[in-house]
Amino acid sequence: MEVSIALQQRRSVRSYEEKPVEEQKLVKVLEAGRLSPSVTNRQEWKFLVVKSDEKRKKLAEAACGQSFISEAPVILVACATETRAIMPCGLPAHIVDVSIAFAYMILQAWDLGLGTCWIGAFQEEEVKRILSIPEDIRVVAMSPLGYPTHGIPPRPRKSLAEIVCFEEYS
Repeated sequence: MEVSIALQQRRSVRSYEEKPVEEQKLVKVLEAGRLSPSVTNRQEWKFLVVKSDEKRKKLAEAACGQSFISEAPVILVACATETRAIMPCGLPAHIVDVSIAFAYMILQAWDLGLGTCWIGAFQEEEVKRILSIPEDIRVVAMSPLGYPTHGIPPRPRKSLAEIVCFEEYS
């Protein structure tokens, strides 16, 4: 699939088939994160793959009770392993780096026929407890990963004229 097609068709999936994700597809998704760019090529991330029914249910609860998360056969958890680096623009590098990597993974998943849903609503300390994540590691995002149960209609998007400026902010 071409990137432009994936960008147009990708949707947030909130309903999953009871079908396992093949290992070779999971590896391709993880590889997309590994290959993504990062500030000065630091690659300060770790991706957790959660398949256990018990842990998936606990993660759904830690994600503000979003039960659909545990319906997927896999939950991916994206972590930053170093959080002190600040880019010259003032933004924390770990948030940008892990977000880029996770976006690559989500697009790769869609290309493989898998659905995802970026989850940012979660209680980080609870996620860390469930997955034995060290205190100095930050959880940036989570996503269920699995086969969508049905087609998802597109969500409305603003026009380019509403979001793009040329030469200066207007």
